[in-house]
Amino acid sequence: MEFWRGKKVLVTGANGFIGSWLTKRLIGKGAEVFTITRDINKYSNLRVFGIKEKVNVVEGDIVNYELVSKVLRKYEIDTCFHLAAQSVAHIAEKSILSTFESNIKGTWVLLEACKNFGVERVIIASSDKAYGMQKELPNYEEQALLGRNPYSVSKVCADVLAQSYACTFNLPVAIVRSANTYGLGDLNLSRLVPGTIVSVLKGEVPIIRSDGTPERDYIYVEDLVNGYLLIAENLDRQDVRGEAFNFGSGKPTSVLDLFNMIIKLAGKDVIPNVIGEAKNEIDRQYLSIAKAGRVLGWRPKWGLDEGLRETVKWYRENLVSLDR
Repeated sequence: MEFWRGKKVLVTGANGFIGSWLTKRLIGKGAEVFTITRDINKYSNLRVFGIKEKVNVVEGDIVNYELVSKVLRKYEIDTCFHLAAQSVAHIAEKSILSTFESNIKGTWVLLEACKNFGVERVIIASSDKAYGMQKELPNYEEQALLGRNPYSVSKVCADVLAQSYACTFNLPVAIVRSANTYGLGDLNLSRLVPGTIVSVLKGEVPIIRSDGTPERDYIYVEDLVNGYLLIAENLDRQDVRGEAFNFGSGKPTSVLDLFNMIIKLAGKDVIPNVIGEAKNEIDRQYLSIAKAGRVLGWRPKWGLDEGLRETVKWYRENLVSLDR
């Protein structure tokens, strides 16, 4: 707690799912949190968690270098977590230019501003999708980044930009490559876990866009936030600065198995509609989390069954609010 007390922290994407969880934890640890956003919806994550009034909100766009520089300078920001991004792969394919603008330009603007204004700690959100399709599993941090669809390419670019600033300018930056993140409070129902839970609780037939066989790695959001904080707290170390770290469960779970777990936990008796229309899916992907364990002492505390149980409970209790 003492590490964060009085720290001035910029969290881009603070009104998103993971960003709001991180913001809530930082506020609880005594940090003063700032964010840059174009708008905060009436039913945003910051409002859901009751912390909207505790965050210093600056209206604007993360791709605006002058604005980002002004925020860093005016508020003497010492730590930056960069999570702002278009984060849904199938939406990225429909909005390529805006995805590249936010995910790539937003990253280089932030890195350049942090370099010029002496920010002490910078953490960039990448993704396991940056690895693309690999012959060797699990994915480990030294593998080449082979992402090829628009979303994964944007994360590859953000990832490599961060490495470039670390290598060229000795910027105190590290990279988070996270698995599919789930948990209570995710308001983006186009994502697999919240969308499925809400459909099942409403008595609707959940839809599987793939054939149900692709295997993915899933991490409970609280475990991921712990990883973000650990990296920031250790960025003065040479074995952390400039490095990328995987955060996941280290285990693959098929889409169909995940659906069946949710259906069972929700206490429903439904059969998902497998439409098999998803294209360019990676058949199998999961992360090695050995490096995070060895260097940071991190390990996931939540098993998939336990995490999904808490998540289903939250959506059941908040289903009426989600319909507003």
